Order: sequence, then C-alpha cells, then structure tokens
Amino acid sequence: MINEQPIGIFDSGIGGTSIWKAINNLLPNEKTIYLADSKNAPYGQKSKDEIIALSMKNTDFLLEMGCKLIVVACNTATTNAIQELRAKYTVPFIGIEPAIKPAATLSKTQTIGILATKGTLNSELFNKTTEKYQHTKIVEQVGHGLVQLMENGDINSPEMTTLLLSYLTPMIEANIDYLVLGCSHYPYLIPQIKKILPEHIQIIDSGEAVAKQTLNILKHKIGFSTTEKGNSIFYTNVNTSVLSEILENKYMVEKIDF
Repeated sequence: MINEQPIGIFDSGIGGTSIWKAINNLLPNEKTIYLADSKNAPYGQKSKDEIIALSMKNTDFLLEMGCKLIVVACNTATTNAIQELRAKYTVPFIGIEPAIKPAATLSKTQTIGILATKGTLNSELFNKTTEKYQHTKIVEQVGHGLVQLMENGDINSPEMTTLLLSYLTPMIEANIDYLVLGCSHYPYLIPQIKKILPEHIQIIDSGEAVAKQTLNILKHKIGFSTTEKGNSIFYTNVNTSVLSEILENKYMVEKIDF
C-alpha cells in the first residue's frame, strides 16, 4: 500500500526530535514534518484543558500540511490529550508514554525510578498505568527546570548537572535498577545521567517503541512512501538556533508565527 503523504510529529519543543530520530532511522523513506511548540514549553506545568487546546492547534497545523499520521512526541500531551484528539480527528494518532511496563517487568530490585514532568505524573492515564504494577515500588520525580534549560540551549550547563544530581540521588538511594525517562526531551540528557547513575542502573526511553508502532500503523492501515529518501521539515515558533543545534545543523529549520 502506497501513501506519499508525510508523517506529522509534534512536541512542546525540541525534545520530540529524539522520537523523530527513532522514526527516521526505522523509516528513512518517509517524509516527516516536525512541529516544535517551544513558545509554550513546557506543557508539564499547564492545565489539562490548556494541553488539549495546544495539542489540537498543533494537530490542525500538521493536517493542513497534509500529514497522514500524527505522532504525539510529548509524554504530557499524550497522557493528557490523546483521547480527546482521537475522538475529534479521523487521522491515526501514536502517543508516547513512560515505558513503565518493561522497567517493572525486568526490575530485580522491584524498584524503578521515573523522571517526568508534573503534567505526566499527575495525569489520569499515568496513574492508571502505574496501578497495574503494584508489586513494583515506583519512585517518581518531577524534572522541574530540565526542559526550560534545554529549550534555552543549556543542556551541558552547571545548573543542569546540579538539578540532575538532586533528582537522581534519592532514586539511587532507594535502590532502583531501572530509570524510565518520561519526557521526550530527556534522552538528550543520557550522557550526563550515566555519569551520575551506577553502572547497573538501566535507562529506558520510548523512542524505539514509538517508531515500531509507527511502522505497524503504516503497514496495516495507511501505507508507505515509495521515495528513496524521505525529506524532513522542521518548524519552530521561537528562535531556530536551539532546534538546529540539536539536529546538528543537518536540516533546515523554519521559524513560523504560530
């Protein structure tokens, strides 16, 4: 089945590019359009109604660009808005949730850590998910300030190191053996996180699972592009420099009034 329309991906900022990379690696022939709503980042501090409204606005933009599938590359938007998105639109949606299942299943200490935004940890969907794993102790930590530093281009700053130390140290002391990254921004912090965590603690993010689900939906419902190499377009509603830098200046990033 052939479908040459692009895949649409949105996030509250630059973090969802970690999801885009996983999708692009698995499906290099697909055209992709990425929307970074950095002006409104982070979503994790907004109300459920605000998150739903922003998610619908992002979806409308991507649908106007002709997208055949929407990837909600934001844990907060997924956990707070994906039910409403699926109810309103006919296009398929793929969401991203903290990968609690593999961590809880594989944990030998029966204690896992989750680093996520307030909006994700407080969501109804997240609480429903954690209820399934009552045999596992889940150490939750809101990553206050991490997204803001990243959106400002301060990934490797002393402030980032200080915050990560304060968030991860209690988890280490609680004897976690898996750390779940519950925000699509956080995979970019893995090099720093690894410097803090003992070697036996495994880090899990959701990028690969989202890419596989995207492949599955294309295969069974929508169809693939036949182009030899899909092109990727990136849009942001703030200065383009941070998004360009996270993409290693390999792709064109357009600033839009959005």
